[in-house]
Amino acid sequence: MRTDDDSWDITESVGATAVGVAAMRAAETRREDALFQDPYAAKLVEAVGGGWSTILRAQATADPVRNREYGRFGGMMTARTVYIDEFFGSVAAAGVRQIVILASGLDARAYRLEWPSGTVIFELDQPKVLEFKAGALAGDLPAADRREIAIDLRQDWPKALRESGFDPELPTAWLAEGLLRYLPEEAQVRLFENIAQLSAVGSTIALNTGQGQQRTLNPEIRAAREKMLAQAGIRLDLDNLWYSEDDRTDPRDWFTGHGWKVAATDPVAVLTDHGRQVPEEVREGLSHHILMTATRP
Repeated sequence: MRTDDDSWDITESVGATAVGVAAMRAAETRREDALFQDPYAAKLVEAVGGGWSTILRAQATADPVRNREYGRFGGMMTARTVYIDEFFGSVAAAGVRQIVILASGLDARAYRLEWPSGTVIFELDQPKVLEFKAGALAGDLPAADRREIAIDLRQDWPKALRESGFDPELPTAWLAEGLLRYLPEEAQVRLFENIAQLSAVGSTIALNTGQGQQRTLNPEIRAAREKMLAQAGIRLDLDNLWYSEDDRTDPRDWFTGHGWKVAATDPVAVLTDHGRQVPEEVREGLSHHILMTATRP
């Protein structure tokens, strides 16, 4: 159960969800028709070890036909990864050289994407999470000037960001991927306010959110998920890590109301635009998710 001052490392609570997402990125990377390549995902999961390595190896040895299948979570992860990768490609082409990844978890974009010379990437997350990633990728070099900021987003992270060399006078590309559902309403609003205060003209943000979806899974999906984790010896109660995304301000409305230009799409559109067929049962699960960007004109 979440508390106001809880913390975690990579094997528990919110940290463990980052491992699960990395495992899904590794699974997508192995597909013959992969929509992106993340060679660091499997390496990070293997570094966690234990049951996560078991899941990773099971994915790698599964029937090729089965590996081409994916459910709601895999589809969402693939769509948002593609969407955000392309977001960063467009902002880099537009000349933005200051990147901030909030709650970066096991995001490896600083390593796996091509970044123009002079790009600075600030990654903010819990100290233990960043410590783990630094150890797991100690032999790898990032493709940009990567700066870790070990801080809880419930603390004064804007101050820590500035002290690490962040320049609020420069346009910034922000990322809040898979973050909002872990924040209560007041914390989400405070996050947006801080981002707006630190954003020069031309700054932009990419994020995902869910609207009109149930907080808990249906019994069949829940049972399948719990069985998979239990077989690997992993205990993870997602329902008690998430806050409802239904009783809060829609990010599209918040940014539009503060003068930002908003563009939104849905995961199904991203997948089909890239030639991926989406089964009907997966479409239903993805229909409540939103991928969006907002730009300060």
